[in-house]
Amino acid sequence: MPATPAHDFPSDLLAGQEELHQVRSTLLALLKRLPWSVEPLDGFSDTGGWRKVERPASPGWTPDEQAEVEKLRTRERELAVFVSCHRYWEQVSGPDVVAARARLKHAHETPDDSLPQSH
Repeated sequence: MPATPAHDFPSDLLAGQEELHQVRSTLLALLKRLPWSVEPLDGFSDTGGWRKVERPASPGWTPDEQAEVEKLRTRERELAVFVSCHRYWEQVSGPDVVAARARLKHAHETPDDSLPQSH
């Protein structure tokens, strides 16, 4: 199958994939910012294992933080189902499905996004 340009994907599929990227990025940033434990827990240090593990005390997540994480996870699941079960995939078969799904995941990138960044 020849390469499928981004414009060959239906616009709603492209929009769903783009929103999925955005939701996952937002969720990841939120999880990195939150305390390591949802519930309040004491800190601990385990230096006796094969690798050292340390965690400071966690105040836990607020109800608002828990609700925001759940909202983002729910939306992520909805979008993943929408994208993976879209009617477009009925017209693609065999190994072409894998290649087309890979192209869809990167359809929002500009050609410059794939170039290494110089510092």
